[in-house]
Amino acid sequence: MPFTATVLTMFPEAFPGPLGVSLIGTAWREKGLWDLQTLDIRAFSEDKRGFLDDTPAGGGPGQVLKADVVARALDSLEGPPRPLLYMSARGRPLTQARVKEWAKADGIVVLCGRFEGVDQRVLDARGFEEISVGNAVLAGGEAAAMVAIEACVRLVPGVLGAAESLSSESFEDGLLEHPHYTRPRTFEGHDIPEVLLSGDHKKIAQWREAQRELTTQERRPDLWAAHLAKTAAEPGSAKSKVKGAKARGE
Repeated sequence: MPFTATVLTMFPEAFPGPLGVSLIGTAWREKGLWDLQTLDIRAFSEDKRGFLDDTPAGGGPGQVLKADVVARALDSLEGPPRPLLYMSARGRPLTQARVKEWAKADGIVVLCGRFEGVDQRVLDARGFEEISVGNAVLAGGEAAAMVAIEACVRLVPGVLGAAESLSSESFEDGLLEHPHYTRPRTFEGHDIPEVLLSGDHKKIAQWREAQRELTTQERRPDLWAAHLAKTAAEPGSAKSKVKGAKARGE
């Protein structure tokens, strides 16, 4: 069975969206390297009017998606167990490390919330992992679900073609990716850096690494601090050697 992403949503018509285009879309529709399924949770309401939600316990504005409706939708799924994700602004941040773990599974099941959210009891009882794609609130979980699915699917072997292209991307080693350039040589007064035209692969590699470090320092100081800490702890690093010497009383 290919990697299968199943989406529990009130709006299955929102899919595939960007998941159906380019290399990822081709890998799904033509190559069968992964599969996308949508499940309309409205079909699992036992209310004769089809209601999925109710007022919040304790009062307050808005509505809450009911636990029993979500549970029935989830119980209808077949196949091996897969990680359960609930897209939520209060969830843990989506990271490349988590994506790589999910990509190793048989697939993922993604719940898209609406209204004020989902009854916490079904999230706790079924073991959903709450995931956020950024410090912003969306009207629903569908757009966020597409982000999580695309991040996983692009790691499925064969989807993007050259596996080596993944190794130098942002977050793979704790640093952001270096900038890229192509023809024309000059664009609106901005030139391609000369080092990239030099043909000296060693200097080009050094420049790219320096750019990765600079970009990470400027844009993600949190990642830079973690990178420095990791580097210092690695055997053979200058800082680790100093620590080792001090520990030995040298």
